[in-house]
This record gives sequence, C-alpha cells and structure tokens, in this order.
Amino acid sequence: MALSALQREIDTAQVSAQLESQPAEARVEWALDSLPGSFVLSSSFGIQSAVLLHLATRIAPQLPVLLVDTGYLFPETYRFIDELTERLNLNLKVARPVLSPGHLEMRHGRLWEQGLEGLTRYNQLMKVEPMERMLDELRVGTWFAGLRRQQSSTREQRPVVEQRDDGRYKVYPLIDWHSRDVHRYLTQHDLPYHPLWEQGYTSVGDWHTSQPLQPGMQEEETRFFGMQRECGLHL
Repeated sequence: MALSALQREIDTAQVSAQLESQPAEARVEWALDSLPGSFVLSSSFGIQSAVLLHLATRIAPQLPVLLVDTGYLFPETYRFIDELTERLNLNLKVARPVLSPGHLEMRHGRLWEQGLEGLTRYNQLMKVEPMERMLDELRVGTWFAGLRRQQSSTREQRPVVEQRDDGRYKVYPLIDWHSRDVHRYLTQHDLPYHPLWEQGYTSVGDWHTSQPLQPGMQEEETRFFGMQRECGLHL
C-alpha cells in the first residue's frame, strides 16, 4: 500500500512531541482528523484491552476492531471477546491464518517448542501474515494499538505516532499510561480485566506461550518463554 506524497509529509517526531502532553482521547481525535484512513484498532483482547476498546469506540463507534485469531487463544479469551463485543457494540473484524492449528502442526510440528527460530516462524505464519492481509483488504492508512511503554523494555522508546515502512501510520493513545492509570479507567467505567488477571496473568496471548507472573519475573518474561517480547505485529 502506498500513501500519497502529501500524506507522507507529516513529521511524526514533531507531532508525537506535541501529543505527548495530551490525553489519550485527544490523541485519538487528532489522528482521526489528521491522518489518512481507513482506520482500524487492533486488539488482542488481553488483560487490559477493555480500556482502549472503550475509549476509542466512544469517539468513533464504528471503528473496525481487528483481532488476529490464531486458533490457540485461551477459552477465557474467546468468552471475553464475546462479552466485550456485545457490551461495547464493537465492529469486530477477525483475521485468521491460512493454516488451521491442526494443519500447522501436521506440516511444521509445534513451532513454539522449537526455540527462537520456531517462535519467529510461528508468529509470522499465525499472526503477522493474517494481520498484514487484513490491513491490505481494509486499505488501512492508520492503525491504533494499545502498546504502553511500561509493558517492556522493547516499548520504552515508542512515540505516540510513528510511520511504518509501508507508509501506514500507527498511533498509541495509551503509550505513557501506567498500570494505575489503566486500573483507574477500568474502575471509573466499570470495565473488566481479562478473566485470567485473577489467576496471575499480566499478559495473555496464545495458551502455549503465556504464563502467569511469578516472583522475580519481569512482565515481559511471561510471554514466549522469556525469549522475546514482541510477536512481530508491532515491530
């Protein structure tokens, strides 16, 4: 997907510096007014996902919400998706990999048990490829995501707005939020954490590469056996 030269003239560093002092709602509104469409909000329906789902769709009720369903999500996640989709009246779009779980394992084995190389291959096949395909199908120009700097060392330097190599813009309205801000928002709006929060999970993706936070662990170590933090969707 190629954006026009005019759309490429946005100085993301300058804009991010200006938006740094703005609340999350203002960041969403600015992006909707100033960045190219179509717009989508990606969500894993993870532990704290209700915050941005609620915040963004209050401003843009028909904003497509893009979920990548690998087929390996927790049962609790599927129920959480149904709950939030109904409660918030979400315009949910589901991207699925070409390979079903059974087909994947028949052809490649359990890639997540094959070290870093296997994990990288798994994430490319089951997450990145279906996401990129859906972004192309929806002709997306701007992508909202719920990344926060506090979540991991790989996210500490993220700006509010950045531009990908393919020309699409990504906006992180909650980038500077801390866990206390998340809790305050959820409480204020009577929104739930993911059900597995009560079992010690601080980050939830596929069942085979997510684990509860244990004493002495960093949050980023609860995913992918501590070998990596990012699955490739937000590189």
